[in-house]
Amino acid sequence: MDRALASFIRALRAAGAEVSTGEAIDAARTVDVIGYADRPVLKASLGLVLAKSTGEKTIHDRVFDQFFQPPAAAAASTSDAGARADAAERLDHGTSGPEDFDPLMALIKGGGGGSGGDRLRSAIARAAAATGVDDIRFPSQIPYYVRQTMEQMGIAPLERRLRDLLLEPSSKTQREAADLATARDSLQRHVRAVVDQRYELFGRPATEDFLADIAVNRQLGRMSSSDQERMKAAVQRMAKRLAIKHSRRRRIAARGKLDLRSTLRANAGHDGVPFDLVFKYKRRDKPRIVAVCDVSSSVSAQAHFLLLFLYALRGTVTDLSTFAFSNALYDIAAPLDTLPFDDAMAFILQEYGSGSTDYGQAFLDLNTRHWDLIDRRTTVLILGDGRSNQNDPRLDLFREMSERAKRVVWLCPEPPGRWGTGDSCMLQYRTFATHVSHCTNAVEIERAIDEALQAYA
Repeated sequence: MDRALASFIRALRAAGAEVSTGEAIDAARTVDVIGYADRPVLKASLGLVLAKSTGEKTIHDRVFDQFFQPPAAAAASTSDAGARADAAERLDHGTSGPEDFDPLMALIKGGGGGSGGDRLRSAIARAAAATGVDDIRFPSQIPYYVRQTMEQMGIAPLERRLRDLLLEPSSKTQREAADLATARDSLQRHVRAVVDQRYELFGRPATEDFLADIAVNRQLGRMSSSDQERMKAAVQRMAKRLAIKHSRRRRIAARGKLDLRSTLRANAGHDGVPFDLVFKYKRRDKPRIVAVCDVSSSVSAQAHFLLLFLYALRGTVTDLSTFAFSNALYDIAAPLDTLPFDDAMAFILQEYGSGSTDYGQAFLDLNTRHWDLIDRRTTVLILGDGRSNQNDPRLDLFREMSERAKRVVWLCPEPPGRWGTGDSCMLQYRTFATHVSHCTNAVEIERAIDEALQAYA
């Protein structure tokens, strides 16, 4: 596979397209057949090979145009353009004598368009690749790669000559210095355009991944609005990863183990040759989750992202019931199913998040109206701080729930050191819960849901 195609596939992956090794090999074979000359045909062909969905096709088309379109150099003013033309005219008439930077000057003078512009772009691309510009990660690195690329192209002799000329006071040397400065600035604009393009392809996705990684490890109650936007995309990726992981486990488990005795009996009529294989299957329950979320102001941020996780996992957890409470318990499946997620959460917090928290009343409502949802196949996922404002915690109902359910997992945003202090009933609830964990960020929520789904593997 040539370097250009390998770099393009890397840019696609950085943009979010999941290009497999097999698809990359198919793309290499496609390029061998059609080449790079006809860009529209190449774009359509690689789109068929590398994109598996409408979303990936959109990513492919955007990245293809960005990758293969020559970057436009930064626009200069009309006076700057005239100055460059005058400088080129004077250089053509020999104002600058033969120097070891003459090949570079020839490239710069031909960089306005046509074949000369192609040669300049090719030279910049080679120099930028030699500096490792595709490894750029942050916008603060752009000036560094611009400078390294110019040095790779041989700018040092030109700059030495420029410094020498600036030290001489004559008008002739000052004119030549101005010509060299104009040429250097023109080259820098072209190089900056190339480095900016590579940053958009490779650096910006890496920067966003870095910031998203920080966001998913940050406490959910202390997130800025920009972090919350990144979190939504990160949670979608994390949920997709969990869905793939647990669907693969179910496929492997569905094959069962070979039942040797039954296989021999079934193939007795074939002289013992095992044409028909018989497997031992163990029945595995599909994930069934009942989520009970405290949406009072003290834990609403954690509830928001737990529900966002579960909302993104609807394809994997098909039997999902979601409830919210601050005191009375409400079924929130309808707003989550019918409204965009952000609108649904705003409605849930406004309608059900006010009032004094009462866990006992929530468990009583669950027992009265939805107790039939909880059986030996159900994992009950509770998110809350366990502070019931001195109300009866109804430990009897919680214990009965624990006995009925497959598992009861409690996610508590408060640190363990505060459990049992003041009006907290966490130490009492912990006695009957299958698992209690401290949960403050998206990574810990992902881990808790992963452990809940593992019970069905």
